[in-house]
Amino acid sequence: MLARNAESLYWIGRYVERADDTSRILNVSVHQLLEDASVDPDHASRQLLAVLGITPEGMDSLDVWKLTELVAYAKDNPASIVGSINSARENTRGAREVVSTELWECLNATWNAVPDRQRYARRAGPHAFLSFVEERAAMFAGLADSTMSRDDGWLFMVLGRSIERADMVVRLLLSRVQDSASSPGWITVLRSAGAQDTYLRTYRGALDAARVVQFLLRDTLFPRSVFHALRQAEECLERLDPGVNSRANEKSEALRQLGRARSELEFLRPSDLLEDLPKRLGALQTSIKDIGDAVSVQYFHSSPWVAWSGAEVSL
Repeated sequence: MLARNAESLYWIGRYVERADDTSRILNVSVHQLLEDASVDPDHASRQLLAVLGITPEGMDSLDVWKLTELVAYAKDNPASIVGSINSARENTRGAREVVSTELWECLNATWNAVPDRQRYARRAGPHAFLSFVEERAAMFAGLADSTMSRDDGWLFMVLGRSIERADMVVRLLLSRVQDSASSPGWITVLRSAGAQDTYLRTYRGALDAARVVQFLLRDTLFPRSVFHALRQAEECLERLDPGVNSRANEKSEALRQLGRARSELEFLRPSDLLEDLPKRLGALQTSIKDIGDAVSVQYFHSSPWVAWSGAEVSL
């Protein structure tokens, strides 16, 4: 596969996942700001922007409407929902020969519908727009599953999606590391990751920080856990580079870093999980960034490029 097409598919996977995850997080945050009068809008908004790596320039105070404009509608912000949809569509248009017609029509229709949905959301509230983005991202994932061959193109798209998903969940956890073990903020994290119902069924309703962190970092069955995403990315790289199975056991830089990050999670003692959690999550976030850089250098023959405007969350 041409490096140009491989890079486009990789970033399509990342951008669609970014739009989906950002919509989920913003939807939960907006509901919290509108329903709970005890929450400080400015502090909560800045905390969310730190998670997403967005700097609110020239704004003294933030509320739910300013937050939505920055996170959802800002076209010039690659981390915003509209910015992610635009970038995903442009990458799909540039790789039309390797994506199915259904996938192109799904993204193109989404892109065409955004202005109308955006105007309506400014009058009625952002929930309808955010739900629309989540539904279209789910449709895109379903069409990709049912219309794409499991070839290199598919592997690059899933690789991008998995790396982006792992990065987003780590950012979410970093936003709550200073909360107490019984803080309701952990429910917010679960809801933002689309994990609340599955978590409650898994742990029979018991809520504490250790179990939430365990579930979102290390659960082997939940598809949005960091471990599951890293393992899926590792499987993609192993299929893309079959030479890693040589007798010398030599691995590419991207696969070596992925395997190290995955194994550190896999073999960590549960009792040590919360020990120095901010440092552990910060190191994991750096590893995910380095994995993305290594993939860009190895497969796309280009300098590493990261679309997030902020590399780390301030604690």
